Amino acid sequence: MAWVLLFSAGFVEIIFALSLKYNEGFTKLIPSIVTAVSGIGSFGLLTWAIKTLPLGTAYAVWTGMGAVGVAIVGIILFKESFDWIRLVSIAFIIMGIVGLKLTDTL
Repeated sequence: MAWVLLFSAGFVEIIFALSLKYNEGFTKLIPSIVTAVSGIGSFGLLTWAIKTLPLGTAYAVWTGMGAVGVAIVGIILFKESFDWIRLVSIAFIIMGIVGLKLTDTL
């Protein structure tokens, strides 16, 4: 259950980061509300997950999911660079997340 909470926190973290782009310095009401709610939700889910999971593992997975998710969405939505160095870097982050998950179950 803790891993489900953690992955949910990671997905909500992606929404949080993306909403920062759209709230334009908290000058747009709806995106600002999304930012606040998703930020609180993401931290809440992370807090719940670390009651069971090791803090270092949970935090690294949470931030890694956010980084990978926002990088991928940036490529798709904002036409950001998708050169091979960026893609390899994203792959390394994903490998790190998988590695941390595997070590938690050993």
